[in-house]
Amino acid sequence: MRQHTVIQHTLFDEHDFLNIRFPKPQYLGAKYIHCDWIAQWIPDDVKVVLDAFSGSQSVAFMCKRLGKSVLSNDFMKFNSEIGKALIENTHEILENEDLNILFSPNSDPSYYNLMENIFTDLFFIREETAFLDAFRSNVRFLENDYKKSLALAIMNRAMSRKVTMGHFGHTQALAYAANPERVKRNRSLIRPLKTIFMELKDDYNEAVFDNGENCTSYNQNILDLLPTLPKVDLVYFDPPYCDSHADYQSFYHLPETYTNYWKDKEFINGTKRYSPKKVSGFDTKKEIINSFKTMFSLSDNIPYWIISYNDRSYPDIDTLVDMAAQYRQVHIERKPYHYGRGGKGSVAGSSEVLIICTPLN
Repeated sequence: MRQHTVIQHTLFDEHDFLNIRFPKPQYLGAKYIHCDWIAQWIPDDVKVVLDAFSGSQSVAFMCKRLGKSVLSNDFMKFNSEIGKALIENTHEILENEDLNILFSPNSDPSYYNLMENIFTDLFFIREETAFLDAFRSNVRFLENDYKKSLALAIMNRAMSRKVTMGHFGHTQALAYAANPERVKRNRSLIRPLKTIFMELKDDYNEAVFDNGENCTSYNQNILDLLPTLPKVDLVYFDPPYCDSHADYQSFYHLPETYTNYWKDKEFINGTKRYSPKKVSGFDTKKEIINSFKTMFSLSDNIPYWIISYNDRSYPDIDTLVDMAAQYRQVHIERKPYHYGRGGKGSVAGSSEVLIICTPLN
């Protein structure tokens, strides 16, 4: 198969987006460190890119920098808010008057007290959970949806900075914050959320730009979204790595709860994860084979596919390639992990895999 190489300096000279940086994520499975590798396989003539499981939004952001019209989608709302803030948004940033609104007292204590009631002394002390509720109560008073999304995206990232490993699938946050050795390695464990938010704000504001193309962020199950989309030239699939680190709802239940601000959920287990979970079709062995088959069938009208995968996931690489090969010519690239990055799928000795699919004819 011919490699479709992107001459990045030409594109960036043309669009002048080289100096626009994506705010560094701390997200299991984030493709932030793999973006240059993935970009090599995007054909130059591709205009519209769908990032079907956008997660941290780093690949969608890379495609936006390449001057593409980007359709970003994620099943979890807190991820789609990052997409709305940095992919769909072209110019709205958080300014001083917005911060005055956000940092005001709780505008409705009778309703906006979810974090204090459920999560105090679990992930954060009461002072911080009360601050989170007040902040969340005031997001609605920002003047447009892009500012609201930006505020939520930054605060969700600030929360992950205060928790070792950056996720909420464990209950050691406060124990780690009381451990001087851990604090020495990561002072964010003891720093106020407001301080972290303010430090992150400039990085996010500076990542807002207009690439001249229409970009959209969706929050849907990809199997529901695919039949509704207009013409797409390339789809990037980065599904949960089943049997590896597929349970994003358990790892990131707190930012999802904070973004949705649920009052009709049960909060269970030691981490107070919301229940019931949303059903994705991609995180259990029982469902995932049929979900892949359906997804590939629904994507048959999209010429190019790039699939990120891992060689410790289910189904195995050969099975996934066999399914894709019914629709596309398939080529495989591998990138070994020499050091662990968190999660069973990115341990030393495993490989990140790109399954590159091009039209049969």
